[in-house]
Amino acid sequence: MRAMAAGDFASAQELLRRALDLAGDDVALWLNLAGCRRALGDFAGAMQAVEGALRAAPRSFVALLMKGSLLERQGEIRQAARIYRPAIALAPPESTLDSATVQALRHARQISDGYIEELASFIDREVGLVRETGGSAEARRISTFIDLATGRKRKFQQEPTDFFYPGLPTIEFHEREDFPWLAELEAQTGAMRAELLQILRDDFREFVPYVAYPDSVPLDQWAELNHSARWGALHLYLYGERVEKNCIRCPQTMDALAALPQPKVQQRSPAAMFSALQPKTRIPPHTGVANTRLVVHLPLIVPPGCAFRVGNETRPWREGRAWVFDDTIEHEAWNDSEQPRVIFICDVWNPRLNQTERDLIASVATAIDRFNGDRPAANL
Repeated sequence: MRAMAAGDFASAQELLRRALDLAGDDVALWLNLAGCRRALGDFAGAMQAVEGALRAAPRSFVALLMKGSLLERQGEIRQAARIYRPAIALAPPESTLDSATVQALRHARQISDGYIEELASFIDREVGLVRETGGSAEARRISTFIDLATGRKRKFQQEPTDFFYPGLPTIEFHEREDFPWLAELEAQTGAMRAELLQILRDDFREFVPYVAYPDSVPLDQWAELNHSARWGALHLYLYGERVEKNCIRCPQTMDALAALPQPKVQQRSPAAMFSALQPKTRIPPHTGVANTRLVVHLPLIVPPGCAFRVGNETRPWREGRAWVFDDTIEHEAWNDSEQPRVIFICDVWNPRLNQTERDLIASVATAIDRFNGDRPAANL
């Protein structure tokens, strides 16, 4: 190290070579040898040393970053970008890195992003017609497949906190065609909004905090919203039971809800509410309880600056335009406006489950809750 600091890379190289004869699995020795050889202009030798480091530690962030840099110096930009990608994935927080490494990491991200866009554009030219064939669902799946294959999008999976039912596809926003009742629900938007506005004559005093964990449990991303009115709910069904004082004020909303295939699970479902997100409030990324049910949003009051992300797809809410999504895929919401945003939310069975499966799923969930003797947590 003293020889390297003095710029005597030839002597440092010889000492490092002798050290590696004694400790050939020492990653730091290999990386220093690579640095010496690079300083001496021996890029082939530097690459050999980096490969030695990766043999000792295949997930070494620094070794991968250096390998990508050496490939880039040799003009192998695409190969460099492919090596940079795992390096970026393994990178520690920038605050823990020295300035030179931070600069190298940011450069690696630029090269990687450029490669992804170049590859995606090439595929668009090569198979553009293929992407446009088939129905809307097929075309969307093909586009997503290409985006995932090129790295343009991140792969999200279903990650339910409690119940995972195998064999159900991972779909962020489901196709409208799978829910023939959706248009009729949307047709009730005016009546449902009118009932909501009547309740809001008392402002949001009837709404309760949606996040309401005991202080004794780990809050993680919910610390800021726990017991906060910034994300409030007027529950119509809570833990599978009608909240009568709210239901009697919303007869047309309850009629619209009755037409939907809601799960019926003791102390769990149905669930339905008006959900209010106050100005300048963000709901952090999270996943829901079970992939056996999906979640319906019907926007009723939506100022500009409000949006919703599920997995890779972000959509703005539009008043009166409903969608159905899988909340066991990471999702988040935000209201960047100066006014409250209110939507109607309820759950429905996943349409790919037959009646026998639905009955058995409900029985299993109820049996678990009875065995534990606990009321289940809120369906976040």
